[in-house]
Amino acid sequence: MVEAQVVTMTFFRFVGGAQRWWAFRQMGLGRRAFAEVAGLSFVKMLGSGNGNGFDWLPNFGVYGVLGVWDSEISARHFFSKADIFLQFKKNSAEQWTIFMHPTLTHGQWNGQKPFAPTQPSDENKPVAVLTRATVKARHLWRFRSYVMPVSRSLKGKEGLLFSVGVGELPIIEQATFSIWRSSHAMKAYAYSSPQHAEVVRRTRELGWYKEEMFNRFEPFATEGTWAGMDDAWLKSVV
Repeated sequence: MVEAQVVTMTFFRFVGGAQRWWAFRQMGLGRRAFAEVAGLSFVKMLGSGNGNGFDWLPNFGVYGVLGVWDSEISARHFFSKADIFLQFKKNSAEQWTIFMHPTLTHGQWNGQKPFAPTQPSDENKPVAVLTRATVKARHLWRFRSYVMPVSRSLKGKEGLLFSVGVGELPIIEQATFSIWRSSHAMKAYAYSSPQHAEVVRRTRELGWYKEEMFNRFEPFATEGTWAGMDDAWLKSVV
């Protein structure tokens, strides 16, 4: 039997000028360290924004790493043994990794389709959502005026457990990673939010994106902590 693909999203919190400068440099220099990691088929090093979703102002204290693994064994080995991860861990004040199985994917990321869903989602379990887009330069200002209200509307939304804006390039390549108590809660927001509905309508009407992607995952474990969230936290919401 083929083992299900495992996707991980790891967040690091950096405190102090020296640590933040180290982290900023790794966004360029650290990429080479992932090139020959066993079992790793796709990786993205991500900066973050200050908002819950799309935000033009960077947060130099938080960075993320997305990884796609051929098995949980490969992922666990990396997080316990790999020198690059141990360096990130040493230089950061807090780390949190979410282990997930992909359940749905639409679109491409830099021309690739990295996620391979092998199981349907359980609508009653927590769901992680990753939306990602490359914005056409001529639409940047108009795009910002519509998506900022969407970012603000996420705050305090019922069923939302976690949300952060991430991306490879500020403004142009942006993504939102969120975790919801269930698919029902996520869909309720997507279908009832007037701000979200307007952005979807404008996207179809104006063609804002060069490339876009929407993905769902089922979290099955976490490692580390993030503002009080840990593996016990995930078990408590299942």
